[in-house]
Amino acid sequence: MAAELGSSGHVDLGVELALWSILPFVGTLLAIAILPLWIPHWWEKNRNKAIVATLLAAPIAAYLVIAFGHAGVETLIEKAMEYASFIILLTALFVITGGIYVQGSLSGTPLVNTGIMAIGAVIANLIGTTGASVLLIRPLLRANAARQHKSHIVIFFIFVVSNCGGLLTPLGDPPLFLGFLKGVPFEWTLRLWREWLLVNAVLLAIFNLWDQAALNREELEAKGPLLEEVQKHVPLRMHGMQNVLFLLGVIATIFASGRGLGNGGEPWPFGIQEGVMLGLAIVSYFLTPQINHINNRFTFGPIIEVAVLFAGIFVTMAPALLILNAWGQGHREVLGLAFGLREPWQFFWATGCLSSFLDNAPTYLTFAATACGIEQVPVDGRYLAAFLHKGQKAVDLLMAISCGAVFMGANTYIGNGPNFMVKAIAEENGVKMPSFFGYMAYSCGILLPVFGLVTYVFFL
Repeated sequence: MAAELGSSGHVDLGVELALWSILPFVGTLLAIAILPLWIPHWWEKNRNKAIVATLLAAPIAAYLVIAFGHAGVETLIEKAMEYASFIILLTALFVITGGIYVQGSLSGTPLVNTGIMAIGAVIANLIGTTGASVLLIRPLLRANAARQHKSHIVIFFIFVVSNCGGLLTPLGDPPLFLGFLKGVPFEWTLRLWREWLLVNAVLLAIFNLWDQAALNREELEAKGPLLEEVQKHVPLRMHGMQNVLFLLGVIATIFASGRGLGNGGEPWPFGIQEGVMLGLAIVSYFLTPQINHINNRFTFGPIIEVAVLFAGIFVTMAPALLILNAWGQGHREVLGLAFGLREPWQFFWATGCLSSFLDNAPTYLTFAATACGIEQVPVDGRYLAAFLHKGQKAVDLLMAISCGAVFMGANTYIGNGPNFMVKAIAEENGVKMPSFFGYMAYSCGILLPVFGLVTYVFFL
């Protein structure tokens, strides 16, 4: 296995990369966390975000090319392809769902808000956490337009719809889609329904109590009849329903690509899936009546912000992932420590903690490859199919890795692509969202105890 991995250059790089090479990635995270607080008006411009991302990513790109030559270039190309697939999928879902206008509004009551999130947790498994987030966040914001304090609504929306809801199918979240490409059967993730149900039920219950308390407090502070105001609603009507066909086209493309339809059962070569999804997004955009975009307050600002920041993240996180992979495979030590994970609960928390700050899709693959090493399964082709045939221990490990990657992407704004997008849409609609660390105060206080419960019930 080491020789096979080494042929791609990944193990060699993971062993040879200096530990200081993770510093630009740390700098990227710090920039995202601190600059909005320190120089908020300067940071608002995507051009300035691009400057920061470039200044931090360029030294890593140069280091990889100059120090490692062909292997470094291959790594950058691989990251560029992963980034392109990632951002094109997000863009396609963002553009297509942005053309569906839900006219009217629901009541902004705790029960209705909880119901919208519960629906989002279900449909996230059909159209992805990104698709569900973009489709539902605007109607949710309109329903709560009369409310003064609503950042907690968006935060729980990110917890449930943008992350924890998408655990049941490979379409739900990018890590599970990558697992599908590597041999995990399409229906395998349905066995995670108990973990999905526990986490989302607990979060929805907490949210309902929190939102009711917030509404009661607002009603006492309000000069007018707030409860009557939030209960007002206009009958719902959907416009731009042709975009549902484009949405189904994206889903069908992902499924066909993963199944290798028309390519002998092998995943489609890079560029075909991306080209089809991009084409669907372009056609959808120009066929959508402009009034739908106006009513949705649709702009490309949120997706540009995600694209700019994640371009820097994908480059700067490459050394961190390579070092972690080599460490996990036992090919190097980090600060004198050997990799010692063996149990499902350890993989759940290790995958989850890194998924909070690294992109959860490559983190999933890194720990899946590490688990394969424990079971002596070569990391080649659709290797996770062979891994799952190793028995219950292998199944337990992959279940823990899957849950950690999906659930704990909610821990920070950068843990999963939709998180930043929802934040940006909410801010465009006048919602004051917490800072990077402010958001983490919510996630640590609410999510970590829930994940502790998941550990106790399922992974010990």
